[in-house]
Amino acid sequence: QVQLVESGGGLVQPGGSLRLSCAASGSIFGFNVMGWYRQAPGKQREVVATISSTSSTNYADSVKGRFTISRDNAKNTVYLQMNSLKPEDTAVYYCKMVVPISPSTYWGQGTQVTVSS
Repeated sequence: QVQLVESGGGLVQPGGSLRLSCAASGSIFGFNVMGWYRQAPGKQREVVATISSTSSTNYADSVKGRFTISRDNAKNTVYLQMNSLKPEDTAVYYCKMVVPISPSTYWGQGTQVTVSS
């Protein structure tokens, strides 16, 4: 079993920055993909960015050039650096891990990000 714990959310003004962290604990073996997803009120959950354990990354078009995903495999932690934040980035951000070999999918509890003046 794997547990994911997010941190780093909060309230920030438009144009500001935040860094989210997601620490994974438990039985983690082999190739996996971690990612950040978000869900705004009244909208479906959407992918923001993903990164594999070999550091291959993908981004949603809406965040390219503003957000950067990274990971520290030694700490089983993934980060999301969010710059130039916009009000439309306001959402609950969730961390997700997919282990294809299992196959298993794990979600964190979510962290609120609010971009407002």
